[in-house]
Amino acid sequence: MKPAGSMRRGALAAASAAACFGVTVPLMQRFGHGAGPWVTAALLYVGAAIVSGGSRSKERLMPHAARIVLIALLGAAAAPALLAMGLRRIDGASASLLLGFEASFTVLFARALYRERISPRVIAAVALTFVGGALLVVPELRAPRSAAGSLFVVGAVLCWAADSAIMRPLSELPVASVVRAKSLVGVALSLIASLALRETMPSLRDALVLVACGALGYGISLRLYLVAQRNVGAARTASVFAVAPFFGAVVALALGARAHLPTLAAAGALLALGVAVQATESR
Repeated sequence: MKPAGSMRRGALAAASAAACFGVTVPLMQRFGHGAGPWVTAALLYVGAAIVSGGSRSKERLMPHAARIVLIALLGAAAAPALLAMGLRRIDGASASLLLGFEASFTVLFARALYRERISPRVIAAVALTFVGGALLVVPELRAPRSAAGSLFVVGAVLCWAADSAIMRPLSELPVASVVRAKSLVGVALSLIASLALRETMPSLRDALVLVACGALGYGISLRLYLVAQRNVGAARTASVFAVAPFFGAVVALALGARAHLPTLAAAGALLALGVAVQATESR
């Protein structure tokens, strides 16, 4: 059993990671509209690489090279590109709340890969999160563009959840080294895809904002996420990180996002209840 201090540090780190990531989603929608999705992914992880700090632990990372390439492909290339595709088709508030699926997916991956214990409360919380997300997805299926946007966001969440679970063994390594390696590999993969597809580039202002979003939401957030995993494990980290969508939804609405408020409120209530159930689980 983890000591109480470790649990508190892990929960605080996970909540801080959620805040850093959540607020960047609507900003990414606003300033990434003029860029291709793979260019957007590359710029986000340029920012993450900048704040990752120096690395003197290459020899410790080499045995994990295949794992680092896999998490970079999933979490630093495919996921942000899919999110960018989704944000072109649905409002930022709904997209932010759809990110609540990540907790459910990560818990299931953690159970499948590491046999982490899943209590009845966590199962109930996952079910609430899933239903809340479904409330946002199902109405969008009537409009092809919105349906595609929702599915792109869910695809991004699935990639990030797999990334988070696969990354769990790396949480014992120097955090800065892992963030830097993942970021640089992700940038390289995204740039290759962008050049192959001849994507458009954003303006200098938009590019700088995306780099700043990456520094906060993908660099600092990832470092905090790894600290949380080290203290409380993959499943519990995901359960606390599930508050990220609410930060994003609030910022999106403040920026003028259009959404069907009754559906958004109902989905948000279910997601909030799911987070509360997991956060109050007896340790």
